[in-house]
This record gives sequence, structure tokens and C-alpha cells, in this order.
Amino acid sequence: MLIGEASRKTGLSAKTIRFYSDEGLVHPRKDPFTGYRFFTEKDLTRLRFLKRARQFDFSIRDCSQLLSLYDQPDRSSLDVKTIASNKLIEVDAKLEELNSLRNQLLSLVERCKGDHKPDCPILDALAAERN
Repeated sequence: MLIGEASRKTGLSAKTIRFYSDEGLVHPRKDPFTGYRFFTEKDLTRLRFLKRARQFDFSIRDCSQLLSLYDQPDRSSLDVKTIASNKLIEVDAKLEELNSLRNQLLSLVERCKGDHKPDCPILDALAAERN
């Protein structure tokens, strides 16, 4: 099938599919005369795998490693778990950062009277010099 059909079947844009192909994550057959890429069911499986992995925010490098492990019947699940555990550590760090930002913003919103006067602790905090 051509890239348009692969796009419809996977929910990925043609641009994303081309990118994954150019990165060597999928290996569609290319017509030497037209340059069209032809995708198989195996390619679709890999594209769906990539879509799901990217939803978990795995990097392209991680995706490449996960696909490589997926392709190895004698793989060690420890290798897969290590990649996922490292991603979990990153997600936890982002959550901590977002919670800190949320708490700071909540404090500013609570301090702002939200009336018709010009005084605003939110604007004051945004304008404050921080090192």
C-alpha cells in the first residue's frame, strides 16, 4: 500500500511516516523510478508500535532500541524494562516540576484580588528579576 493508505490505517501523518522511514525505523520498499514507498502489514505494525511508544514520550533513540528488541525473539525483558524504567524516572521528574509550577501559580492566583484595581501580584511576579 502507498503512504496515504498507511497513514489512514495507522493514524499517523504521511510526514511522520516519511520521517520514521528516513530514520530507518520502518523499511518500506521504494520504487526506484517514482520514489514511492510501499508499505506492508509488517510496516503498519511497526508504525502502530511507534505511534504508541511516542504517546509514552519515548525518544526516537528509545523507539529504535525498543523496535530492535521487539524484533528479537531471544530478547531479555530486562532490557525493555530498563528503557521503560528510565522513561518513568523522566516522567516523574517532569511531574515534580509541573507540580512545583502549579503550586507557584496557584499561590499567585490566590493572592490576586481580581478586582478593577491595577495592583496585580501575578504581573509583579512575572516582572520580578530572578537569578
